[in-house]
Amino acid sequence: MTPRTVLNRSLLAIAGLVLLGGGLLILFAGLDIYRRQALDPPADWPLTRPDDVLLGSADRAHWSSQGWWWPAVIAALALAALLALWWLLDQLRRRRPGALPVGGTPPQEGVELSGRALSDAIAADAGALPGVEHAAVHITGRPTHPRTRVKLTLTPQGTPGATLNALCQGPLPTARRSTGSPDSPTEIRLRVARHKPHRAQ
Repeated sequence: MTPRTVLNRSLLAIAGLVLLGGGLLILFAGLDIYRRQALDPPADWPLTRPDDVLLGSADRAHWSSQGWWWPAVIAALALAALLALWWLLDQLRRRRPGALPVGGTPPQEGVELSGRALSDAIAADAGALPGVEHAAVHITGRPTHPRTRVKLTLTPQGTPGATLNALCQGPLPTARRSTGSPDSPTEIRLRVARHKPHRAQ
């Protein structure tokens, strides 16, 4: 799991827990569950009965009379909107490196290799392995820390163990030597193609 995935899941989990907790508190007040079940509402929580409001008239008048209130509210909402927009754009940003350094970092004499060309070369070599019907390779991450994702579709007669061993001894080491990144992490997924139905004679 990549750090970006961990961050996304953590933020979504925190946001989900906050929204779930707030929604349950409001629902309890709206259905008058505190009174019906003789439960104690959270301390200083204003919504405890169906006719309660989050900010009463006195509170609204008090806060509105403060000179800093509306600028603070607008600034907080604008900051929240900017953070949400930044997070959305970050999800849409391309995570596939355009070029990879060759021979280490920095690249020797400015030589770089196209990430798409490298992934296509690995896919071609992997697709030529015995028992492989189809191979797809995607290189993600930063140019200095690329990650390789390999998806292989095996023929019905293919052997996963032998195919994995051939992949780890052939195409992958060749790609790592070409970029000078021996520690590049690799994720490999194997699936077996479905058997075509045979008509009984």
